Amino acid sequence: MEDFMPMPPDFKYRDAYLRGKPHHDKYDQKHPAMDQEHRAKIFSPFDALRGFDLEIEKVAREAGENE
Repeated sequence: MEDFMPMPPDFKYRDAYLRGKPHHDKYDQKHPAMDQEHRAKIFSPFDALRGFDLEIEKVAREAGENE
């Protein structure tokens, strides 16, 4: 088991953390769940691993040339 730092008692967001992740009902009119297509549009510009997609394309091209 890994060691972890215990949450300080005066942690500003302690209550929110202990409540956990919010769960939205699919049919809730006030807070509807976001569909996957909309979520993809929002996060697609975010490139967590810069250049990773280019490296994947390069490897795929090289693999195609070696066949």
